[in-house]
Amino acid sequence: MTENAQQQPASNPELPTQYAPAEVEGKLYERWVERGYFAADPKSEKPPYTIVIPPPNVTGSLHLGHAFEHTLIDALTRRKRMQGYETLWQPGMDHAGIATQNVVERELAKEGKSRHDLGREAFVERVWQWKAESGGQISGQMRRLGDGVDWSRERFTMDEGLSQAVQTIFKKLYDDELIYRAERIINWCPRCLTAISDIEVEYQDDEGELVSIRYGEGDASIVVATTRAETMLGDTAVAVHPEDERYAHLVGTEIELPLTGRRIPVVADTHVDPAFGTGAVKVTPAHDPNDFEIGQRHSLPNLAIMDEHAVITVHGPFQGLDRLEARSAIVGALRAEGRIVAEKRPYTHSVGHCSRCKTTIEPRLSMQWWVKVGPLAGAAGDAVRDGRVTIHPKEMESRYFGWVDNLHDWCISRQLWWGHRIPVWYGPNGEVVCVGPDEEPPTGEGWTQDTDVLDTWFSSGLWPFSTLGWPEQTESLEKFYPNSVMVTGYDILFFWVARMMMFGLYAMDGTPPFHTIALHGMVRDQFGKKMSKSFGNAVNPLDWMDTYGSDAVRFTLARGANPGVDVPIGEDWVQASRNFANKIWNATRFALMNGATVEGELPPTEQLSAADRWILSRLNATVAEVDAYYEDYQFSKLSDALYHFAWDEVFDWYVELSKTTYFAGGEQARVSGRVLGEVLDVTLRLLHPIVPFVTETLWTTLTGKESVVIADWPGDSGFRDEAAEREIELVQRVVTEVRRFRSDQGLQPGQKVPARLTLEGTVLAPHEAAIRQLLRLQPEGDGFSATATLPVAGATVALDLSGTIDVGAERKRLAKDLAAAEKEKAQAQAKLGNEAFLAKAPDNVVDKIRTRLAKADEDIARITAQLNSLPQA
Repeated sequence: MTENAQQQPASNPELPTQYAPAEVEGKLYERWVERGYFAADPKSEKPPYTIVIPPPNVTGSLHLGHAFEHTLIDALTRRKRMQGYETLWQPGMDHAGIATQNVVERELAKEGKSRHDLGREAFVERVWQWKAESGGQISGQMRRLGDGVDWSRERFTMDEGLSQAVQTIFKKLYDDELIYRAERIINWCPRCLTAISDIEVEYQDDEGELVSIRYGEGDASIVVATTRAETMLGDTAVAVHPEDERYAHLVGTEIELPLTGRRIPVVADTHVDPAFGTGAVKVTPAHDPNDFEIGQRHSLPNLAIMDEHAVITVHGPFQGLDRLEARSAIVGALRAEGRIVAEKRPYTHSVGHCSRCKTTIEPRLSMQWWVKVGPLAGAAGDAVRDGRVTIHPKEMESRYFGWVDNLHDWCISRQLWWGHRIPVWYGPNGEVVCVGPDEEPPTGEGWTQDTDVLDTWFSSGLWPFSTLGWPEQTESLEKFYPNSVMVTGYDILFFWVARMMMFGLYAMDGTPPFHTIALHGMVRDQFGKKMSKSFGNAVNPLDWMDTYGSDAVRFTLARGANPGVDVPIGEDWVQASRNFANKIWNATRFALMNGATVEGELPPTEQLSAADRWILSRLNATVAEVDAYYEDYQFSKLSDALYHFAWDEVFDWYVELSKTTYFAGGEQARVSGRVLGEVLDVTLRLLHPIVPFVTETLWTTLTGKESVVIADWPGDSGFRDEAAEREIELVQRVVTEVRRFRSDQGLQPGQKVPARLTLEGTVLAPHEAAIRQLLRLQPEGDGFSATATLPVAGATVALDLSGTIDVGAERKRLAKDLAAAEKEKAQAQAKLGNEAFLAKAPDNVVDKIRTRLAKADEDIARITAQLNSLPQA
């Protein structure tokens, strides 16, 4: 083939000249689903590999966090499927109690109605209607991303089977006295009118006020400070530390509570920090979790002063005021009585807000249902300690133990209408009956069901086994439980993972729900800042998919994924990944037009060129490297390894080194074409789990086979050729050094320069044609004058630069660079020769200086060689 033919290749009808993701991705995905590639068969004799999707809210849409997590899971499952496992990626959605109820209530508000206008039954029917019409848009977006889930198994936490699982485990826990009803302090949202979990509370710094109030008179007075002055109406004590001598004479006495006329005791409690503030704290057991505990220890009464809307219900002057209105009024009244000792305004402090509606949370004493977590959490901790479950990365174990070893009882009831209703009935004479899924609820006059529903985390905690048919002993449960790995963010390690561990071990006779917990970080913007609409840096991944393709988004996310570490991402990085996809496309298209093939066996080693043996050796090393990174969940490292192997070694080096062979034709061209076909085949299969769409198109074109989705995962043949690797490394050194020299001289990359190559007696001799082509070096010709001579890798490259550079100016520039390098060397040597410095400096600092010295030596040698290669001015 001539060089002209290479520059103007014949058209390839099977592969367009440019890759257009939008024209490819949707069609490919539907083909995969239609052919059942993602379906998991419980009757299969293949070993199982199971991952459940962390169920997104039915109200949600795909955000970058979803796209990140789904990319990692999809990569794992696609690889395992290719490795011959019966692979199940279980999809589904969470009913998202509060979020969904809020959505439908807002829709009703547009009609001028509330849920109370409809009544409970009609409202719940309206929510189901909303789900059928508008819920679950995220499913379509998951298809855009390429999620290889088994759609035939899609579940919903409120569907019939999962509802049966919820009722079954509630009944079992109740009968085992691990569920009980009690009055405790909970997080209360006055807007959503329900208790909410800790994970649904968002803390932020708010500006408020800190007021110091004097209780009592004279020597029998104590000053307390608070940011919630309104709660003083519910104070039932003042607490001090038992060893605080300042207040020893008051412990056991009573002082008057301002504005109320009530007298309250002074109690001694070790919870109080005598060094903080005045060393005295007001105790409001019905409106603060710590105060509630103090109240329990000292048998204090619980005086509730607000209703469910956070409106004051006691003490005439303030009754009927909203809590914030009451705060201002009470401070004013205290000031008028001379009770305000100090005021700090503004006072910035951390305040909890409802994650759904952003209302300030009110700690509230309330009758709720609780799970006694002690035995369950103990089992969850033991499963990690004894090695049945591995947490990755290992350093996250301490956070896990810190949570499960100190877990408080879990409030599982919510004052909502949408959700799994608590299966407890109350009788006319105080009877309490918990009803299982196969039992009939009691009937007759006076029997009513508990009005509360269960926390969403209760049903999602059953997800790894309820989705497989539990409590029925199904084929799927037997085949696919326990899950192989749980991939999720470290932010819900405590709230979801710990609950799955507790429920899985409890319900499945001590078998944990998964073998491995692989934790990833959060996606952040390119500056490391949390993504948020309020910050103006939130990104819709669908926009990036529209612009750059799903593969580009996936590769960017995977390349940033280090275990347990947050992931910064910017649009520039997605553009770079798009360029990588285009590089794969263009290079494969070029290879196909120049004889790359997978037909027939690989030629025997003796027929292979050094470049052929080098790339096959590097290919097998890359397979082994990628496998090791997958097993360690090192997505960033495996993505980088694939990127540099594909772009640098295959496309930039091997293809370029082989061009002269292709152009020459003959038997060696056929051999290299088969080698290149083999390398592309394996490389595309290695890349497929991360970038499935472009690799599917290219691989099926290259091989003529059905789909890379069901192709075999590449194995390491064990072939290594260290001699060939050393030989090609020398070629790369020559090319790299001369390219650097050309650049230093200001020569354009495509500018041709006459050159004489002295390669005889070195392993470089067979590569002269390739070296000349890579470096744009012309034959020396008549009148050749070696104005620059570069000794490199045992060879000599002499260049005729006459007429291309200003030698005098170049000598001055290089002399300046040489002086700077020699100064750097002298400074490094001085520090390393200073015994006092070496004795005090940390090892990493000393290592950095040694590295600087080595770099300075390299620079001096390089610059000196360049100066010596220049003709005398």
